[in-house]
Amino acid sequence: MSHDHHDHHHDHEHSELSETQLRVRALETVLTEKGYVDPKALDAIVEAYETKIGPRNGAAVVAKAWVDPAFKAALLADATKAVATLGHVSRVGDHLVAVENTPTTHNMVVCTLCSCYPWEVLGLPPIWYKSAPYRSRAVKDPRGVLADFGVTLPKDTEIRVWDSTAETRFIVLPMRPARTEGWNEQQLAELVTRDSMIGTSLPKQPDSK
Repeated sequence: MSHDHHDHHHDHEHSELSETQLRVRALETVLTEKGYVDPKALDAIVEAYETKIGPRNGAAVVAKAWVDPAFKAALLADATKAVATLGHVSRVGDHLVAVENTPTTHNMVVCTLCSCYPWEVLGLPPIWYKSAPYRSRAVKDPRGVLADFGVTLPKDTEIRVWDSTAETRFIVLPMRPARTEGWNEQQLAELVTRDSMIGTSLPKQPDSK
């Protein structure tokens, strides 16, 4: 077996991960545009991750935090560790941080430089999460972005925007909806949407199920 190609690539070995990621992303775009990848097939895969696999993990995490104060405290103290106790193990080196929404503070996550995203608990990122307008506007005008998503918060609610990085990713712990007293974790998890864990929407309300 020839090893020539190794030498050829040697000078690229130390290039940054982000450059590789950019190339992969550019390639994906080109392949889709040129019709080499059937967007429908891609969409089916994306949808499975987006709606079925990932967010269910995150929803379970949120629901548990709503009913279990000790778990909630552990989650806010060290989300990576807390999430791992439920068997959702993130990739090595990923540091997951949970930020809690309260009546006075609403958290929203953006990644201004990339599309860092905790796949394990949120599934695949929505298309708009990677878009330049969302990334730039979320920082400059988070309230406006939320309004576009149909979320209007009280004027005195502070909106905090968290910029995730390759090392640190965020999961928003939304406020538990009212009128859910006595609900079990499974019922509560049904109210947790992916976007509510990014902070661009609120959990579903009990009556809109």
